[in-house]
Amino acid sequence: MIGTVFRSEDVLVEDRFDHWRELISRTHAPSDMTSKYAADFWAHQRLLELGSVTIWPASFRPARFRRSARMVRQSDPELYHVTLLLNGGLGVDHAGQTEMHHRSDLYVVDTSRPYDVRPLENQDCSIITGVGVEFPKVLLPVPPNRVQELLGVRLSGREGTGALLANFLTALDRESESLQPSDAPRLGAVVIDLVSAWLAQVLDSEAALPPETRHQVMVRQIRTFIQQNLHDPDLTPPVIAAAHHISLSYLHRIFRQQTGGETVAAHIRRLRLEAARHDLADPAQRTTAIHTIAARWGIPRVSDLTRSFRAAYGLSPKEYRLQALIGARNEGAVHAAPATSGGSANTE
Repeated sequence: MIGTVFRSEDVLVEDRFDHWRELISRTHAPSDMTSKYAADFWAHQRLLELGSVTIWPASFRPARFRRSARMVRQSDPELYHVTLLLNGGLGVDHAGQTEMHHRSDLYVVDTSRPYDVRPLENQDCSIITGVGVEFPKVLLPVPPNRVQELLGVRLSGREGTGALLANFLTALDRESESLQPSDAPRLGAVVIDLVSAWLAQVLDSEAALPPETRHQVMVRQIRTFIQQNLHDPDLTPPVIAAAHHISLSYLHRIFRQQTGGETVAAHIRRLRLEAARHDLADPAQRTTAIHTIAARWGIPRVSDLTRSFRAAYGLSPKEYRLQALIGARNEGAVHAAPATSGGSANTE
């Protein structure tokens, strides 16, 4: 597992808010925190340290964070902070902007400037949930004067690179238990690439990004597009290139560079076969015709599925399904067998 976890229920009720406030002050830019729920506070927070990047998924009862000009003068870690809001609403006063933020919104603050982040009044929400990202400003390849244009502004995490960033941040939280410390630096670099590409897209300044960053983000977008359109038999490299406004040769080049040599067509074929294999092994789908499963994953001719499936797994789809279902039945029989020394399990 990467990171540490704070749960308010692990602390005495009367100490919870002060404990969490102290934790926030130690791990983030110092700010003054207040809450009308301080006497009965609740919060869950995970702290993921990914090299120079810190991710902190958190859920908490509404609280206010104020960082004054005096606090900035006393201590400035010179960080950018990005927030993805997943539940509830927040008002943000920062860099001359006053914005109301809601579910799936993103916003950026600069620790070198004062800010006031507060829960919205009269909102029907008892818990604020979001993911915070903090990293040194020097890591961002987007010029600081351009980033200033977006400070405090309500930005969308619902489409484009904003959606890619949002999906990656929530996946990090979801998979954090299975991640290893050795994964941290690479994951931190991916976060910086995604944030850079997102801000550059918003500012229409992708040309300012390093080519490697642009390539990595483009391939992530392409992979997402492929996954969402596997059902379409017309999903081909020319269609993918056109959807992303790039040339076919450029698509092939950057895809091979970012996937260790796998071609676009091979990637599509592998994902379709993996999806079909999953469905064939599913006991709940044992009566679903093989040609229906093939069509579901964009393979209109069952003969094409049979040929590719046998080449990949050494069995025809029918043989694989039979083998998988017999295995599942036998496993179920073993689990159901009575724990006696002399009996035998009936697998019929």
